[in-house]
Formats: sequence, C-alpha cells, structure tokens
Amino acid sequence: MKQLFASATLRLTGWYLIILAFISLLFSVVVYQVATGEIERRLMRYQDRSVPITLPMPRDPTLDSFRSSELADSKASVIGVLTYVNIIVLAAGGGISYLLARRTLRPIEEAHETQARFVSDASHELRTPLAAMTTELEVALQDSSLKKQEMRAILTSNLEEVQRLTKLSSMLLALSTDKSSSLPQQPFAITTSLKQIVQRSEQSKRIILHLPKAAHYAVGNQQAIEELVTILLDNALKYSPPKSSVTIALTEQDNRSVVRVINSGYGIAAEHLPYIFDRLYRADSARTGSNGYGLGLAMARQISTIHGAGLTVTSIPGATTEFSFSLLIFRENKAKNQKTSV
Repeated sequence: MKQLFASATLRLTGWYLIILAFISLLFSVVVYQVATGEIERRLMRYQDRSVPITLPMPRDPTLDSFRSSELADSKASVIGVLTYVNIIVLAAGGGISYLLARRTLRPIEEAHETQARFVSDASHELRTPLAAMTTELEVALQDSSLKKQEMRAILTSNLEEVQRLTKLSSMLLALSTDKSSSLPQQPFAITTSLKQIVQRSEQSKRIILHLPKAAHYAVGNQQAIEELVTILLDNALKYSPPKSSVTIALTEQDNRSVVRVINSGYGIAAEHLPYIFDRLYRADSARTGSNGYGLGLAMARQISTIHGAGLTVTSIPGATTEFSFSLLIFRENKAKNQKTSV
C-alpha cells in the first residue's frame, strides 16, 4: 500500500509539473512578446531621432541594419533569460509539487490506514468469542457420552456468545462511522457488567474486583463500555507477570462512576505514554514487545471519546500501570423525582 501511495504521489507531482510548465511557458511567451515589442519600438524611436526631419530623405540602410542586429541580440537575450527562469521555476516547482502532492494525498492515506487498522482491531476483538465457541463445540463433539442437559448448557453458552457477537458487530459498525449518534446510550448496571466481564475472562483467578456495596447505574452504551473494559483488562493481563494480580475498581467521584484497571509489572516509559492510543504507533517497540500494549487501545480511546469518558493512563516503569475512565452516574430516585415534578 505504501508503494501505491508513493506511485500516486509521483503521478500527481507529474501533473502539477505539467500544469506549472504550461503556465510558465505561456507566461514566457507573453513576456517575450511584450519585451521584444517594447525593444523594437524603442529602437525605432532611436532611429527616427537620429535622422533629420527637415527634408524627406530615404532611410539609411546602415541604421536599419543596426536596428535589426540590436533587435536580434535583444530577442536572443530575452530568450536566454526566459530559458534560465523556466529551468529554475521547473526545478523549484518539482520540489514544491512533490510536497503539495504529499500534502494532498496524506489525508487519504491516513484515512485508508485508519480503516485498515480498524479492520485489524475489529478482527482481533471478534476472535475471542469465536475462539470460546469453537473450544466448547470441539469438546462437545469429542465427548460421546455427553448428556442432553450438558449439551443444552453448551448450546445456551454458545447462544450467549452469538448474541454477544451480534451486539459487538453492531457496536463496531457504529464505531466505524465515528458518529456518537450511531451508538445509543442509556442507563445500565455497570456493577453487573464488570462482574460479567470478570466471569468471562479465562484468567478470572488473577482478577481482583472492587465494587461498591450498592449497585451503580451509569449512562452509556453497555456493549461498547463492556468492550472498553475488556480491552483494558486483556492488556493488563497480557502485559504483567503471569502470577500477578490485576485490579478492577469502581468508585464514585463528582457524580461520575470511575472505573480503574490496574496491573503491576512492566509499565510504560514516559516518552511512550502520549502515543499508546495511536493506531499508527502500534508497530513501535512500545506497543509490540514486553513494554507494549495491544491492538485494541485505539478502539478503547474511540469508545471513550464517544462517551466523553476521558480515558487516561499513568504508569511507573517496572511497577504499576493504571487506565481509568468515568461515566455519568444515573440515579433512579432523582430521575423519578424529575418526572414527578414535570
């Protein structure tokens, strides 16, 4: 794809140069006509002033020859100057045309790159539920003594995964449009969502869940927020020592539900923190090695932006890393009081 845009840049540069050359040549022709016309008029004036006007006399062939010679030399000089000017214009124009072509194609290239990254991210996120379904079905097919009740439980579990995939696909489609209006938001029990996320995790034993005693309701798109937490949790589990714990904590602050995902271990260097949510930064060593974070962080930021959740990250290399975001709290009693007063 890089070669395609490089080729397109060169072609666009060529077209810019052709247009520039046409304009430059047209301008040169105009300058040549005006300059030579003015020189010829001045030579004629000079010749007329050199001849006495008291008596009508035939024109001096010497003066005509002189005028013709001077006019020819002047035309040659103008052509020489215009030639050098055109060479300089085309040489400078080539560099400027290339820069303009790069600038013109850069938004298209970035949009294409973003789309490709989104497809990659979406494939990554869809792989987890598909893997869970495949594993359950393979185990069921290999067990010849499987009972009807056990089969029913497997089918029920697979149905739940299919429903989750359906919601996830809808959420990804909405995110691909980058329009918040495509992602409906409503109150949901965020405490319940966090519990379900931990239960679905294959490494649930490593996860410490801190929840308030009372159920919390937040405003947002439940599937998208669950995906956001899942992305942060998967990264926290992946980029921390195998036997270390990962904490998910839900607290209340300034009428908002604050979700924090904390892990210990590798951490992120300070110079990489501003870029870890950037899709284009994914190939950097800060995102691919033991010091990196995974494919979904760009998607996590997009979900956060749509919700106004303010996703942030703080990290101490070799110690801890904390991702956090917040959602507006939905208070059922307050909502009822507002309806009653209306």
